Amino acid sequence: MVDERDAYLALAVVPGVGHRRLAALAAAFGTWSGALAAPFARLCRVPSFSRATATAVASASVEDGASVARQVAALGGSCLLPGDSEFPSALARIPDPPAALFLLGDRSILRQPMTAVVGSRDHSNYGATVTRMVAGAAARAGLAVVSGMARGLDAEAHLGALDAGGATVGVLGNGLGIIYPAANRRLYERMAEEGLLLTEFPPGERPHAGSFPRRNRLISGLAAVTVVIEAAAGSGTLNTVEAALSQGRDVMAVPGAITSRTSVGTNRLIRDGAEPLLGPEDLLAHYRALADDDAPSPVTAPRPAPEVCGPDRAVLEAIGAAPAHVDAVVAALSRPVADVLDALCRLELAGLVAQHPGRVFVRRGQVGGCEGVAPAGRIHL
Repeated sequence: MVDERDAYLALAVVPGVGHRRLAALAAAFGTWSGALAAPFARLCRVPSFSRATATAVASASVEDGASVARQVAALGGSCLLPGDSEFPSALARIPDPPAALFLLGDRSILRQPMTAVVGSRDHSNYGATVTRMVAGAAARAGLAVVSGMARGLDAEAHLGALDAGGATVGVLGNGLGIIYPAANRRLYERMAEEGLLLTEFPPGERPHAGSFPRRNRLISGLAAVTVVIEAAAGSGTLNTVEAALSQGRDVMAVPGAITSRTSVGTNRLIRDGAEPLLGPEDLLAHYRALADDDAPSPVTAPRPAPEVCGPDRAVLEAIGAAPAHVDAVVAALSRPVADVLDALCRLELAGLVAQHPGRVFVRRGQVGGCEGVAPAGRIHL
């Protein structure tokens, strides 16, 4: 007896056959095995089918699907097909849903609410700091952090969630068993052990130019909110934003110094209507439904005073109790303007300074100290 699941999987991995063409095959033949057994001439008459697609389908067999399932199982993974109870409903509803998902790791993470945290491969120290902060706070609040397993801020987002003891989903632009980029091998292994790796590409398929935009639509599709930390003009990260907007998802962007090329994209997103993220609480406000009615909300609970060390503390102390212009801070510290602006951005994201018109900064909140450094006092505005 033909296994219809294997028959479906054989069709799902045929190049050029996606959700819409699978629906056309179902309408034309009633069963997946019927589609595989259909003659070439009949396949050519299926709506939206080219001769090349018909040829590829005619060449497929049920054994192809069974072989894919065996390869996934040999890697320690599993398959999810549309209609399976665990198939993410968020992905089932996007305009171009995946025909199948291949997973490695903890599938229970798919039941958690998710937020996407993405950013540039070529990033600043500021971007890495903010990514870790946002991902860690999201993970501690019960959100699964979704990102793309790329070098740079994607990797920082996954590590921030894992190091916070939370959940994270890595969406791959290739099949299971392929580690790309190779520098992320340890992260790949850790994600398989502590998080979840997810892809729509069959095992062993290598990445190509078109695979990353397809991956990006799954990143945004899984999440209610996509947060962009840093993105240069023309960055591929902005492709994820386009996908999120087409899916009706919210987009947030982290502001950066106007002198930083890695913040050009995010600053423009804010200019064009994206919500600015000035601290993790801005993101968590989108997920207030997470809070248990009988327990303190992770969104509204008071946060411990953040620790400020080294150069950032020097900038904070240079502001003093009175408002200070950025030029005065630069002069007091004899540091490059770009370094001071980066520190001020980090302090603003931590809620420790506020910027007033004219590049004037004031201190706010309470600051935790580092070992050997006396903590600053409470400043009231």
